[in-house]
Amino acid sequence: MLKIYLAGPDVFETDAIQVGERLKAYCLKYGFEGLFPLDNVVTPQETPYLMAKKIQAANLALIHECDIVIANLNPFRGLEPDSGTVFEVGYAKALNKEVYCYASDRRTMIERIREAQHLKSDAALCEEGKVIENFGLSHNLMMLDLVVTESFEETLRFIKKS
Repeated sequence: MLKIYLAGPDVFETDAIQVGERLKAYCLKYGFEGLFPLDNVVTPQETPYLMAKKIQAANLALIHECDIVIANLNPFRGLEPDSGTVFEVGYAKALNKEVYCYASDRRTMIERIREAQHLKSDAALCEEGKVIENFGLSHNLMMLDLVVTESFEETLRFIKKS
C-alpha cells in the first residue's frame, strides 16, 4: 500500500488529531495509508527549540517514508500557504517524491490579492508596493503543476486516476 504524507496547517486546528484521523480514513478509502505529522510521538524536550528540532526531524522522517505527499495550500494566517507546508513540498520534490497540492480557491494569484487587498482591477502591485505575480497561476510559479484540485478528497481521486 502506497503511503501518503499529509502536509498542511491542519496540525494547528484545535481538533487536529480528529482532522488527521479523517484525512487518514479518506486515504484508506482510496487504497492508501495516510501519514499525519501528529502520528509522531515526540518526547518532551528541555527547551522549545529542542522540541521544535525533534518535531522537524520526525516530520522529515515521515516524508522519507512516504511515496506521495499531498499538501494543503489553503491560506494560513494571511494570503499565502503555511511556510512549513511549502518547505515540506520542496523537501519532498528534492527527494523525487510525487507531490500533489490542493487549495479551495484556485483563482489566479493576482485576482485573489486584488480582491483581498481591495485593489483596482488593473493593479499590478500589492498594498506593500511589491509586484504581484501574473502567470495565470493560483500560487507561486514554483508550485507550477502541483496544485491539481480544490480539496483533499479530489486530490486522492486525481492520484487514483493517474
